[in-house]
Amino acid sequence: MSRKEQHDDKLIEELAYHYREIIRLVGEDPEREGLVKTPIRAAKAIVDITAGYRKNPLEIARKAIFEHAGSRIVIVKDIEFYSVCEHHILPFFGKVSVGYIPKGKMIGLSKLARIVDCYARRLQVQERLTAEVCRLLTEALPNDGVIVSCTAEHLCMKMRGVEKQDSSTTTFDYTGRFESEPALREEFIRLLEH
Repeated sequence: MSRKEQHDDKLIEELAYHYREIIRLVGEDPEREGLVKTPIRAAKAIVDITAGYRKNPLEIARKAIFEHAGSRIVIVKDIEFYSVCEHHILPFFGKVSVGYIPKGKMIGLSKLARIVDCYARRLQVQERLTAEVCRLLTEALPNDGVIVSCTAEHLCMKMRGVEKQDSSTTTFDYTGRFESEPALREEFIRLLEH
């Protein structure tokens, strides 16, 4: 067994202990038939949900940057993501769209989705997720501007608190020419709608 596998097993075992205690504290019997395996399942789930902490988004980006001479704007729309709100440990999920203006280089399209997943699979807030994706691409990829849009639904607003079932939140972040040229931001938004 590798050191990483030993670490993961120890982490899962420790998390399962705490989930067992949470089950007990909310008034359930963790030894009840339907709950016996729940702590280990929940532990494995939270390890998967937070896998972004164990990945380096800059390394992901740098593995697939290629020469590119054209394109005024490159857009990848509707990258689905699932994350967990750091305030309530409840899911939020939605879609991220990324646009950038190449400056002699381009990034492999699948890497954009991997970068989104890397940041989404952490305890997160939508505003920071949007900004982190934008900042990473600005740093990793030669460009004249990056723009990121994120629209999500938050179970912390649907299941508890205000309980607003039809609400969603949209956040934007942008750099370079998208910051200095409002017409480029408008073009990005218009292209997202088609």
